[in-house]
Amino acid sequence: MSAELSPLDRLLLKEEIERFLYREADLLDERRYEEWLELFTEDVHYWMPLRRNVPRDEPEREFTRQGLDASWFDEGKDTLSRRVRQILTGIHWAEEPPSRICHIISNIQVGQAGPGEVDVRSRFIVYRNRVETETDFLVGKREDLLRRVNGDWRIARRKIILDQSVLLAKNLTMFF
Repeated sequence: MSAELSPLDRLLLKEEIERFLYREADLLDERRYEEWLELFTEDVHYWMPLRRNVPRDEPEREFTRQGLDASWFDEGKDTLSRRVRQILTGIHWAEEPPSRICHIISNIQVGQAGPGEVDVRSRFIVYRNRVETETDFLVGKREDLLRRVNGDWRIARRKIILDQSVLLAKNLTMFF
């Protein structure tokens, strides 16, 4: 956290960020995807690298590299918007009928705060139930860069780290 902020200001900033992230989770759980998209900057980068099982002495190989290797997601606002439009058509094969999803966000840590920007780390559990018997639990971490735009927080960058190296879910149609 920036040395410029008093302890009270740091506490107030953390509470404001928590409210923002909890609201985001509610929008996703309520399938209010168009409103969710409004939480992103126009130049957002939404990225989820693949995770590999590697020897202990090769930690640099654990995650795929941005822009060089395959990833689960490597998207901007345009591709996120297209995914939302596809789901909202009602004929998206993996989301018809729609999944029941619950996002649990915790361990929110506010890092460096600069002029109009703040680094935020959090943990998540995403529970999804589809049709009668399909159930998925996805657990991991997020590293966000939040930026103030016209007085409101917006997500400018999101890196999503799944705590599994093999995807057990049938698809990744949900958002994190």
